[in-house]
Amino acid sequence: MSLWRYILWRVLAMVPTLVMISALVFLIIELPPGDYFESYVAELRALGEASDLAEIEQLRERYHFDEPLLVRYLYWAGGMLTGDFGYSFEYRLPVSEVVGDRLWLTILVSFVTIIFTWVIAFPIGIYSATHQYSVGDYGLTLVGMIGIAVPNFVLAIVLMYFANIWFGTSIGHLMDQRYLGEPMSWDKFKSIMEHLWIPVIIIGTAGTAGMIRRLRANLLDELQKQYVVTARAKGMKPLPLLTKYPLRMALNFFVSDIGSILPSIISGAEVTAIVLSLETTGPMLIRALQSQDMYLAGSFLMFLALLTVIGMLISDIALAFLDPRIRLGGESTK
Repeated sequence: MSLWRYILWRVLAMVPTLVMISALVFLIIELPPGDYFESYVAELRALGEASDLAEIEQLRERYHFDEPLLVRYLYWAGGMLTGDFGYSFEYRLPVSEVVGDRLWLTILVSFVTIIFTWVIAFPIGIYSATHQYSVGDYGLTLVGMIGIAVPNFVLAIVLMYFANIWFGTSIGHLMDQRYLGEPMSWDKFKSIMEHLWIPVIIIGTAGTAGMIRRLRANLLDELQKQYVVTARAKGMKPLPLLTKYPLRMALNFFVSDIGSILPSIISGAEVTAIVLSLETTGPMLIRALQSQDMYLAGSFLMFLALLTVIGMLISDIALAFLDPRIRLGGESTK
C-alpha cells in the first residue's frame, strides 16, 4: 500500500471513528440523572434563592432538552459540523467564548512542558544507557525514581512556597491577579513568563523521569544487539554508531506517544492546575462534567478525541519513515 493511499484510507476511517466517539461522549454525559437545569434549580433552592422557572423552561426548549435523546444528539453533532459548539449554561456564553484565552494558555503551558521534558530526558537517557551502572547512572536513576514517586500536587505546594520565598512570585495562577481577565499586554505577558516555570517543572517532572527510564531501557536493548557489536568490532566511532541506528530505533516509543501528546496539550494536568489555580482548560472541563454543562464538556471531549485520532495517524506515518522494519498496511519485506 502506497503512503498516499494509506493516508487517504486512515483519514476516511477517522469519520466513523469520530461518529462513534461522539455518540459515546454524548451518552456518557447524559447518563447521570437530570440535566444542568435541574442541578441549577436544586443548587439555588439549597442556597435559599428563588429561581426563574419560566426562563429555565425557555432555555430547555431553545436547546432541545425537552426532545428525545437521539434528537438532542443530532442537534449537538450537527452544530459542531457547522462550527457551532453550543452554549455554556453555567457561564452564559457560547462555548467558543468561554474557552477563549484558557485554550491558548493551556497550549502554552503544555508545549513548553513537552519541550522541557525532551530537553532534559534525552541527554540524560542517552548518558544513562551509554554509561550503564556508573555512578552517574545510579545517581540519575535515583533522581528519576524520586520524580516518578512524588505526586505532582505535593511538588506543586512545595514549589509554590519556595517560589514565593525566594523569587517573590505570587502563589498560584499563571499571572499576577491584577492581570486576570485583562487583555494581553506586554506586562501581562511578562507576568505569565514569570509564573510559567512553576507548572512546567511540576507537570514535566513525572513525564521526564518516565521518558528517561523508557529511553534508557530501549537504547540499552539496541546497544546489545549483534549489528552494534559488529559495527563496534569493525572500528566504527562511538558517536556515529550511536546516532545512525541504535538511537533511531530506540525512539520508536517516543514517536508512538504522539497520539497521547496532542490531547495532553489541551487537557493538561488537571490536578496540578486545580492546586495552582491555573487559568487552563483542565479545571474548566472537570467543572463542566460535574455541573452537566453538556455543550462545554462535550466540545472538550470531542476536541480531545479528534487530537488523539490525528496524533495516531501522525505517529503511524512517522514510524514508517523512522523504522524501515515497519511497513504500511502490514506488507511483508523480502
